[in-house]
Amino acid sequence: QVQLVESGGGLVQAGGSLRLSCAASGRTFGRYAMGWFRQAPGKEREFVAAVSWTGGSTYYADSVKGRFTISRDGAKNTVYLQMNSLKPEDTAVYHCAADHTRGLTDSTSKYDYWGQGTQVTVAS
Repeated sequence: QVQLVESGGGLVQAGGSLRLSCAASGRTFGRYAMGWFRQAPGKEREFVAAVSWTGGSTYYADSVKGRFTISRDGAKNTVYLQMNSLKPEDTAVYHCAADHTRGLTDSTSKYDYWGQGTQVTVAS
């Protein structure tokens, strides 16, 4: 069982930066690949980024490539999403998720555990 709690969201001006954190409980955190997803009002949840269980591989949606960076700290049981050059279209609730298969995937159905999310609002 893994419990995930996101933090770090807020209101930022376009062009600004935020760093989201996802704190995981459970001794098996290191066995999971981790992902970030987002959901805007009236839209489906969409993939943002994923990091392998070792932290050695990453995968990004085209819409955030070059602006967002995903990383993990095994000692702190935490996954981060550094978001730079934010745009109004990045506004959404951001969720982290854990995938026991360890692979990098953008499919929501592959993730076993989800956090409640943190709101990111980018003002133009």
